[in-house]
Amino acid sequence: MGNTDQTSNAYLVRDGDVLLPGAAAQGPWGPTISGHVVGGILARSLEDVGSGPGLQPARLTVDLLRPTAITPLEVRTTVRRDGRRIRLVDAELLQDDVVVSRASAMFLRRGEHPVGDVWSSSITMPPLPPDPGPLPEDLMMFVWGYGGDGLSSGAMGFTEWHDSAGPKYAWIRQVRPLVAGEITSPFVQAAMAADATSALSHWGTGGLRYINADYTLTLARAPVGEYIGLAAISHNSHDGVAAGAAAVFDEQGPIGNAITVGLVNPVESFHPRA
Repeated sequence: MGNTDQTSNAYLVRDGDVLLPGAAAQGPWGPTISGHVVGGILARSLEDVGSGPGLQPARLTVDLLRPTAITPLEVRTTVRRDGRRIRLVDAELLQDDVVVSRASAMFLRRGEHPVGDVWSSSITMPPLPPDPGPLPEDLMMFVWGYGGDGLSSGAMGFTEWHDSAGPKYAWIRQVRPLVAGEITSPFVQAAMAADATSALSHWGTGGLRYINADYTLTLARAPVGEYIGLAAISHNSHDGVAAGAAAVFDEQGPIGNAITVGLVNPVESFHPRA
């Protein structure tokens, strides 16, 4: 999972309690840190405080409150509840003592699984991508998209979603560590991939016209393998406000869901770097 041998390729470097972002952390909406990096930073801190024997990170909500500059960052975490079966932790991301994003995570204690079947809608992810071979050094993350009928092979990035009003799918693999010298945990990798729910669910025939303001990831178990899969479930929009949802997969099958809301934004400001 981890990329500890690629420390020079990391999004961030740790300096005590401060995180120093590098150029790789820049997102597609201008000279600010990408939402998936912000989500990863918050998820990392929440997991550090909230994890424990028998506890499953079951829900993460990230609020992207304001643009995050490519300048030093600090994270402040607070345990809101620490019960026998539930642990709830909040985190705030600060720059110059100003909160720029926040998140909360719920950790649930695993137990004996009940017998019986529970109905769920059937969603099938397209196959995992083939070995792409050597990747560009400046690649932010590896995205293999499927558009239209979901059966045609995609390409590295989001190009298969252009001019397509049909279902959209993506397999996402992190190709650089979040923090230099650290292994990026499966939970954090899922949190980083879930930021793409906005692009997946809000991308239409006019391109991506919405910038995400938040996202929530729910997980029944920790992901297995390098890839996180997202399958668009729904998109609803009115007067420039959009709500989208996706099913979340790993290499073994479905593991949860993600939802997001977005605001209309000029299309020309979006420049994908996946």
